[in-house]
Amino acid sequence: MNTYTIYDEFITLGKLLKEAAIIETGGAAKHFLATNDVLYNGEYENRRGKKLFDGDVLEFPGFGLKISIVA
Repeated sequence: MNTYTIYDEFITLGKLLKEAAIIETGGAAKHFLATNDVLYNGEYENRRGKKLFDGDVLEFPGFGLKISIVA
């Protein structure tokens, strides 16, 4: 499992996708989330504005990627 460290209280899903180089631009987040499965703590999530906090886990089944958020 990969970890991603946040330095604020939270990070949005769209911003994380861009900073983790999963997408190239912030505008691509909406399309990415509409065409790919993303699991947030085991539940499907498609909102780019979803706030991610310390301890949250994201999974991208189509990419074999799992990211744990740490503060």
